Amino acid sequence: MARNELRPVIKLRSNAGTGYTYVTRKNRRNDPDRLTLRKYDPIIRRHVTFREER
Repeated sequence: MARNELRPVIKLRSNAGTGYTYVTRKNRRNDPDRLTLRKYDPIIRRHVTFREER
């Protein structure tokens, strides 16, 4: 089976500067711009914004 280019694998990197990343998939049709999510960063032990890295 071919990989679906409509839902690519992306990295979400912490904006807190810790270097922590999450790996997820996104739907390009619904979110064509860079994705920004608020998730938990275990290095600083709080929720911070994570931004899509290219």
